[in-house]
Amino acid sequence: MIPAHGGRLINRMVQGALRDQLIEHAKTLPRLTLNPREQSDLEMIAVGAMSPLEGFMGRDDLNSVVHKSRLANGLVWPLPVTLSNKGVTCKAGDKVALVDGNDALLGVISVSECYSYDKKEEAEGSLGTSDDAHPGVQYLASIGDEYLAGEVTVTDLPTHDFANERRLTPRETRVLFKQRGWNTVVAFQTRNPIHRAHEYLTKCALEIVDGLLIHPLVGETKSDDIPAKVRMDCYHTLLEKYYPKDRTVLAVYPQAMRYAGPREAVFHALLRQNYGCTHFIVGRDHAGVGSYYTTYEAQDFFNSLAHDIGIQALMFEHAFWDKQAGAMATAKTSAATDPSDKIFLSGTKVREMLTAGQRPPVEFTRPEVADILIDAMASKATV
Repeated sequence: MIPAHGGRLINRMVQGALRDQLIEHAKTLPRLTLNPREQSDLEMIAVGAMSPLEGFMGRDDLNSVVHKSRLANGLVWPLPVTLSNKGVTCKAGDKVALVDGNDALLGVISVSECYSYDKKEEAEGSLGTSDDAHPGVQYLASIGDEYLAGEVTVTDLPTHDFANERRLTPRETRVLFKQRGWNTVVAFQTRNPIHRAHEYLTKCALEIVDGLLIHPLVGETKSDDIPAKVRMDCYHTLLEKYYPKDRTVLAVYPQAMRYAGPREAVFHALLRQNYGCTHFIVGRDHAGVGSYYTTYEAQDFFNSLAHDIGIQALMFEHAFWDKQAGAMATAKTSAATDPSDKIFLSGTKVREMLTAGQRPPVEFTRPEVADILIDAMASKATV
């Protein structure tokens, strides 16, 4: 099976007597409340999804990541993973208890460094912009000016109120793939419902590998994104009827979105390697937002680092319904020359139709998925 990024799958969970001792010790420590992104990062570090990270980044790693898309040791790593201080007085060598918004203990950080960092520098390096309208820039503006670095030891993962049976750790997905006899597995990252174009890409990919991991992101997203609970209903419905059950797995990816475009495409791929995937789908404007990144910039960036990445990218162009062929296609496979024969339906137009209770055409989405989304839109409108 493909090795974890960096060569070793990390585990920062503690159990049994050691867990009991740490919980007792944490009662004497200062407490730091993690925001939703930090909670999801802690979860990903704890279960090994962020291997080789064993905690939150220090200044040297952050500086190298921002400017070189690599950790200080040279290993490819394109995005910061940091913990913001929120008024805790501490120094290197101290321990701090990490808690959620309800003050429930999640774990402890052994502080190696307390440091400040230029937010504009971080934004421009990792996001490619310092525009206040970018959600990643807004996140940086929302946190304090000091970061805490250090290894974490986790007693309890954050609690969730949905899809708990789908929250497979990298060890669990690796065991599952082995049980199924899959030597090659392609992962599909999504923060949206799967529409016909996505279905086409995933099935094209499934033609060349043993199995497909549909791995929707269910951490924090923008307020206008479709809620993860609604999307999970869509995924269940679609997989029940339109995907081969013996070659498809649905599991959730508890990461928060950074909307970092090209860098996040590589980030998503590396973490899926930790889950045991050998291939990763990179389509148009992967992890993009607004017009900050060009259509295939993520693919170009991935290719620039491909020789240092273990997982293989499967690159796809923008898919559409080809009226002339009566099927999904891309510019690579379509013979249509008349633009009117190529049906592209924008996300904005789809949201308008769903809000009005109208099903988008079957060329764009399966009717069962459309009905779930229409019901969700109607429920939201009446709240």
